[in-house]
Amino acid sequence: MQKLSAQEEEAMLLIWKNGGGFVKELLDSMPDPKIPYTTLASTLKNLERKSFVRSVKYANAYRYEPTVTEEEYKRGFMNGFVSEYFRNSYKELVSFFAKEEKISARELKEIIKMIDEQDKD
Repeated sequence: MQKLSAQEEEAMLLIWKNGGGFVKELLDSMPDPKIPYTTLASTLKNLERKSFVRSVKYANAYRYEPTVTEEEYKRGFMNGFVSEYFRNSYKELVSFFAKEEKISARELKEIIKMIDEQDKD
């Protein structure tokens, strides 16, 4: 799955949060400062071209709906990220964050506990 630009990710977050919407609705749900209407419309067209959203025509306006869930995007992004930067090793990823002191021993223990509980299922 291809990586989205920051602007495209922001638009997708709005779409996921709202379950889709017209450009005006999505723009209204944005925090200030809002981007221009035409910028959001252009970003949505790019997302449609990349198959992240589809447009449904209502009279003379288009409503944009997600074709990819937030979970699917995160999974695809993380798999690509780990593959590209950590030689496809999640162990290297966690080790990196531990060395950078971005994750604590307590958090690592919680992660291990989650993994152990999933293994029991």
